Parts: sequence; C-alpha cells; structure tokens
Amino acid sequence: MVISGAYIRFLLLFTTFVSLISSHNLPENHVALFIFGDSLFDPGNNNYINTTTDFQANFIPYGETFFEYPTGRFSDGRLIPDFIAQFAGLPIIPAYLKPGKHKFTDGVNFASGGAGALVESHRGFVVDLETQIKYFKKVEKSLRQELGDAEAKKLLSTAVYLISVGGNDYLTKNSAASDEEFASMVLGNLTVALQEIYKKGGRKFGFPNLIQLGCLPYMKAQSGGSCNHEATAIAELHNVLLPKTLDKLKEELRGFKYALYNIYQSFSERLNDPSKYGFKNATTACCGSGLYGGVYSCGGKRGVSEYDLCDDPADFFFFDSYHPSEKAYRQFADLMWAGATDIVRPYNFKTLFEHKASSIHHSNVEL
Repeated sequence: MVISGAYIRFLLLFTTFVSLISSHNLPENHVALFIFGDSLFDPGNNNYINTTTDFQANFIPYGETFFEYPTGRFSDGRLIPDFIAQFAGLPIIPAYLKPGKHKFTDGVNFASGGAGALVESHRGFVVDLETQIKYFKKVEKSLRQELGDAEAKKLLSTAVYLISVGGNDYLTKNSAASDEEFASMVLGNLTVALQEIYKKGGRKFGFPNLIQLGCLPYMKAQSGGSCNHEATAIAELHNVLLPKTLDKLKEELRGFKYALYNIYQSFSERLNDPSKYGFKNATTACCGSGLYGGVYSCGGKRGVSEYDLCDDPADFFFFDSYHPSEKAYRQFADLMWAGATDIVRPYNFKTLFEHKASSIHHSNVEL
C-alpha cells in the first residue's frame, strides 16, 4: 500500500490538532480568581438583570476616575477585586453576566450589588449568593469541557475564591429573630456556599469582614447625623462569629485555607483620622445630596434628580451614600494583598496566590 505525502501531512496536522485540543495546558503558576458577593465587588453584573437603578451604577458619574465611563461598579473607579487581580498578574476579572464569550481560565466575577447570603435580601432585584453558586457550577462544568477533568481540577484547586457578603442582609433585616439567630442564618448560608465551592475543588478562600454599617453616610443621614449603633452592633457580632465559622470549616474540610481581612479596622481608622490616609473628608459622600450626601441620589436616576458632585473623589473616603472611593478601595486592596497579621490573617492574599493549596505556609508554620 502506497501512502501519499499529502496523506502523511494530513495525519501529522490532525495529530497535532488533537494534541492541542486534549492538553490545554495552563501556565505552571497560573492562579485564577473567582469572586462572589455584593456591591463592594460587583463589576457590573447588575447591568444585565431586570432590576431598578437603586441596584445599578451604570450611569455617570460612576466610573469617572479610572474607566472614564460607567461600568456598573459602585464607585468612581476600580474595586478591591480589580486591584487584587492586578497584583496577581491577572487581567480585570469580567462580570459573569456580561454578554459574549468568556474565557473562564482567569476566573470570573459573580458579585451583584445588593446581594446577600439570604435569598430574601432584596429578593427579585439582585443575584443572591445561592444563585451565584449555581452560576459557578455552570462555569466549573464549562471548564471541565474545555480543559479536561485533570486540568480543570488543577485550576479550581489552585484558584483563589474572594467573597464579600452579609452587609445587605443586616441592613435589610426584617425578622423577629434575635441578632444572634439572624447572624447564624447568614453565616449558615455562607457555610453552605463555601462547602459547594469546596466540593468543586476550591481550597483557598479570602474574605473581608463587615464595615461599620451604621456609619455609612446614608445611615448617618437616616439617624439625624450620628452613626446608627444598632446596625454597627450586628456587623460587629458578625465579625466575631465569622472567624469561628471559618475555623470550624478548616477543621472539617481537608485542605481548606482562608485569609480574613479586617476591613472593619481599616474603615474605622480612616473615619477617625482621614488626613493620615490622604483624605480631606471621611464624613460626606463625594456624590449625593442632603445631610452628609446621605441621600442616595448620585447620578440623578434613583428618584432624586438633583445631586452634588465633588471636584476630586480622591479627597473623599466615600464616593456615594454607601460606597467608598477608588482611592479607599486601593488602600484596602493593598492591605489585603500584603498586610501583616494584625490586619489580614492567618496570612495575606499574596501568600494565597503564590503557594499551592496543599503547601501554604505563614511565618514558617503550616496552617
């Protein structure tokens, strides 16, 4: 039997093609970033759901500082996950719901402004945590189809999972349950979400705790000028219970690692001494109206068309009635990435990204 040269070339090309399709090898030290949560992390998922402008930021002046157009981020520029991705050598992680073909090998962002750990929190207007986990499972399936089981498992086990949730649950608490019972429900739902991610291979998790919810400009305006101590008290309770929840998971789930950033402390330090951190104002929102800019009117699309806008958002700790400025987010991200154990523990995010899930060390001690 005589085999032609053309046939041999076809076989060689076909073999090479099959090899490329089957290997899909990622760079050796590639670490993806998957993001879940609320408006502190939402890159614009709420642009693509049927909701109201209360839960959207896809209009000017949002985004003016960095992007120079509104992306749907609740700030004048970038958010914590954008900076963490940059520090990790990743591109900006895209919104899961953004139309078009996604490349999930770098990760994806599921966060939704207004979302909580409880389905009841802003139900019907946001993508709650449970639904975000369902979307993650679809991504996991897609990665297995694209990369093959072994490579997908490697990507998911070395990835970092960044989660911010709870604030909206407490701000919308409308329950006869005690604060302790309610916090247990919130953390119970977070626990279920983490267990589901773990089942799909997730091992390295990062969290901020909760800020002083009662000291947001909106809350202060509602309280006539002072911080709402009830709202801050339940956030403080959450912050006491969260590390206990994570330690319990660490005991139960082999290889479970976590980094917990004390954003409450960082927030408090900047509210108490703004000039030390380069802010001229940590009381009034750059964008809003009324007392302290506490009327949530930034952009003029939430029922109040008139609003004030500062000249330079970098002078302000708060950009709108609820959310920090890009400058504040950058400072938080710097601390999350490379902070010492007094602010992020048991280790920082740089360590999460640099080490394999099975061999994370901090201060020469395996965690």
